[in-house]
Amino acid sequence: MNLKTNFFALFLILISGILASAQEVFKNNDLTITKLEKNMWVVETTDNTTMYIIEGTEKAMLIDTGTKCEKLDEVVRQITQKPLLVMVTHIHPDHAGNIQYFDQIYFHPGDTVLMRTMHVAYKGKVNYVKDGEKFDLGGTTIEALFTPGHTPGSIVLLDRKAGNCYSGDAFGSGQVWMQLEPHVSMAIYAQSCRTMEALMDKGITKIYCGHYPYVKKAYDKSYMTEMRQLAEELSNGKTSDAKPYPTKVAIGTQNPMIITKGSASIVYDPDHIN
Repeated sequence: MNLKTNFFALFLILISGILASAQEVFKNNDLTITKLEKNMWVVETTDNTTMYIIEGTEKAMLIDTGTKCEKLDEVVRQITQKPLLVMVTHIHPDHAGNIQYFDQIYFHPGDTVLMRTMHVAYKGKVNYVKDGEKFDLGGTTIEALFTPGHTPGSIVLLDRKAGNCYSGDAFGSGQVWMQLEPHVSMAIYAQSCRTMEALMDKGITKIYCGHYPYVKKAYDKSYMTEMRQLAEELSNGKTSDAKPYPTKVAIGTQNPMIITKGSASIVYDPDHIN
């Protein structure tokens, strides 16, 4: 074969690999489930919220529960029949909206305040997650990392073997909202960013965000670096590049501002930076 033929054959192999790794496996009126990697699926809802399903040889994990998805427990069983751990990255309604379908859930105790202020009614068992706690699914270990900022109890979930981080809203989906109450200081958030950036020097290569439909990709370290730089600038009082953020879009303060660097943005309350 000549060079052109070899190139075309390689192109077909690459395309077939991409198609095979991102395959839609289930769809209903509320959501679509697509297999992204081996034993990992993304659940994209019609209102652009996101869940992830990870399956080990012994157990499975559901990360977040979306806003409103009818019979979500039965939907997850379309993917896996293994014992299920339900992990909630933070207690906002677009991530914890269907917890009622599950007998028990896991989240960080820092977000118990949101259970009260948002009047979340849950009658099942609450398991509080510790920073660094590991969950063995069988051949796959998921580690919880405490990353306060977006909420007081935000966590991300790490699969070090696969190089994946499932970040909820901790680092946004292009922009992270830091104007919501209860406020966490920008200095604390900057530290969360530094912690995550350091992990991306030690094997974590992909950040799967909490609103995947908006981006359709995993973020790399460059995004995390930009987010860290923004957080540090705001923590140090540099706001000269900030612009007003539309109040009709934002929830929280009546005077939100937004600052951007590259592909990362932070929306914040100018009266509660630190």
